[in-house]
Amino acid sequence: MSYFYEVCIGIRTFHQQIKLRRLCTKLCIKTCISSVTLNRHFSDYGNLFINPDTATVSAIPTWTKSSSCSTTSQHTRKGDQSKIGCLRRGVGTWSPLAAAFNSCSSIKRPSFNLLSQKTGLFGYKVLQDPDGFYLLKEEAMLETDKLVREAISKNRTRKMVQIFDELSDTLCKVADMAEFVRIGHPQNRFATAAENASMAISGLVEKLNTNCELYNALKKVTQECDIVPTNPVDEHVAELFLFDFEQSGIHVDDVMRERAVELNEYILHIGSHFMNGTNQPKAVLKSQLPENIRQCFSIEGDSILVTGLFADSENDLVREAAYKIYLFPDSHQAKLLDELLISRNELANLCGFPTYAHRAVRGSLAGDPHTVKEFLDILSDDLRERAQNDYNDMLQLKRSNNRYESQIMPWDIPYYAAAAKQNRFNIKNSDFCPYFSLGVCMEGLNNLFQSLFGTTFDVEECSPGELWHKDVIKLSVQEEGSVLGYIYCDFFERPGKPHQDCHFTIQGGRQLENGTYQLPVVVLMLNLPSPTWSTPSLLTPGMVDNLFHEMGHAMHSMLARTPYQHVTGTRCATDLAEVPSILMEHFSSDPRVVLQFAKHYQTGAPIPHSLIEKWNASKQLYSASEIQLQVFYAALDQVYHGEHPLKKSTTEILADVQNQYYGISHVPNTAWQLRFGHLVGYGAKYYAYLMSRAVASCIWQVYFKDNPFSSSAGERYRRGVLAHGGSRPPRELIQDFLQCQVTPVTLAESLLNDIDGTV
Repeated sequence: MSYFYEVCIGIRTFHQQIKLRRLCTKLCIKTCISSVTLNRHFSDYGNLFINPDTATVSAIPTWTKSSSCSTTSQHTRKGDQSKIGCLRRGVGTWSPLAAAFNSCSSIKRPSFNLLSQKTGLFGYKVLQDPDGFYLLKEEAMLETDKLVREAISKNRTRKMVQIFDELSDTLCKVADMAEFVRIGHPQNRFATAAENASMAISGLVEKLNTNCELYNALKKVTQECDIVPTNPVDEHVAELFLFDFEQSGIHVDDVMRERAVELNEYILHIGSHFMNGTNQPKAVLKSQLPENIRQCFSIEGDSILVTGLFADSENDLVREAAYKIYLFPDSHQAKLLDELLISRNELANLCGFPTYAHRAVRGSLAGDPHTVKEFLDILSDDLRERAQNDYNDMLQLKRSNNRYESQIMPWDIPYYAAAAKQNRFNIKNSDFCPYFSLGVCMEGLNNLFQSLFGTTFDVEECSPGELWHKDVIKLSVQEEGSVLGYIYCDFFERPGKPHQDCHFTIQGGRQLENGTYQLPVVVLMLNLPSPTWSTPSLLTPGMVDNLFHEMGHAMHSMLARTPYQHVTGTRCATDLAEVPSILMEHFSSDPRVVLQFAKHYQTGAPIPHSLIEKWNASKQLYSASEIQLQVFYAALDQVYHGEHPLKKSTTEILADVQNQYYGISHVPNTAWQLRFGHLVGYGAKYYAYLMSRAVASCIWQVYFKDNPFSSSAGERYRRGVLAHGGSRPPRELIQDFLQCQVTPVTLAESLLNDIDGTV
């Protein structure tokens, strides 16, 4: 899931999707990728290994030969040598792709060609040094001036939408590159230079967003017709550019336009402060807590610091105390939320929308807040009995500790849900991890995509200076010898790295005037355990789901072939952008898929089928109550961003909505909404996760349930959904692909089938 905060970059609004669990940032930056084919990574591998059981041939990394083993073993403890021996026997069967991800960076061969010319980040020679961001920024500003003059010129010869898309791409070359480097580069000098460049581009963007001459030129084309013949895609993308313009108030008078600029800045400012407050600890006097639980919390002098909900504590009293203290109302945080909601509503009204929710949902799969509410209400009604059965089951488990317990409380649900899964299925992550080395998971993805789309991953050699960390691995996505795009895999944890799983679109694909296609470039940033001398990176089942999820975003970018980068890949409506990634979670849960790749990293033995069944059953347990919670979150988000002024305080509204949509009543004197950072990022779009999940479930049931490796279904999905990105209206796109009407009823039914395990 992801949340958004809106930032005006260029002449469009880019939505940086920062996740709590998974982060998917929509960026569009042009990277200088050489058209010269790079030498393949296969030169790093020595002898071939023939597997007699599968008749497959794979390369053995040269460092696994006995000669190099004796060299490496002298640097290890005696107790590790037997484990390393097992590892070596295992890696002998790894493909080059699997070996690249399973090998420790300190013992891998260099991932770059020592004879190649030194370059800078992502192939930009000027980014060998942080000062290169200044040069890129200056170049972008000059090019922007040139494109603006062309757009408003009476002698224009190109389509208006082409000029706007090139203008957007020019700005994003710097802004989005800088945004990623600011977040992901381990060196402060690069991060600071990137931030400065981003701020400079933002200043230019503010001027463009108030350029009436530029806006009027675009508006004339959308209302009448262009001087150059256009097609439906041109017209749709031009309308999207116009809408992005008007979200900044460009179409109103000077006074209102100035107010719109002020509101946009204020909303960003208030949102940032609110976000900072969502994770702040709460301090109480020690005397306010029973003595027998004080040691469970951090103690500072006479105060106790509560840093979270302590949901995994076995002590009921500890969980209750943490819940009531951590969620106790904070007047300053409540004021920030009020200001955020009031300002958003004013901005929406100023731009011609009745509510902020109407502004946020326009152009999406849902289309309008009424459809969102209908979808949530249907789910709420149909989930009520199912969720209550979950709560009753948890209560019985709670009564096994104290038979006098009469109800399940909000602080009980995470604890007893986890306890029930453990008691019922008796599984732990360590049972799965040996079968899920990162290398075999990547090989599994590669084989799956080859079956579905006819594409393959190749490990690429990088030029010195191209990468920001030695652990980053560059993949090319290939089809019949042609490169479709590049994925930079920054998968391993390191100090200072953001602790979210992230997808960054570094460069969006687009059709160039010379007939070639600008290749998409993305970064996937995960936080997986690093491989060691004795053990590859071993993933938990949850990590495998995340890997498949993020790779769904990446392949959306790789396989999109839109004429304009403004709508390529994940640059589409929020409730459509998550569909490919959630669909990939169906594949990662399907035993037929998992059994194809999950092999023990030491013995090569396949994962027991019973383990997969237990894991899937554990995920299905209490899914109704989990979805009911998401429905409640989404409904609250809609009410907060609906009709204003709000008739009650945000806490009173929270209590009303919780009691209506959730099976567990609101606890007095708690204000959970003040910890809900998604209100900043999602802003009337929290429903999108549920709707995307419903659509993904529909696609799975129709196309892949019978055969998850179907090449014909994969080709239809690729051409019917992935290839279009956001170049078509979302509902039209999905209805054409599914060959049925997409309504709140059909979407709710699909999601309920998913919950009931009938998918």
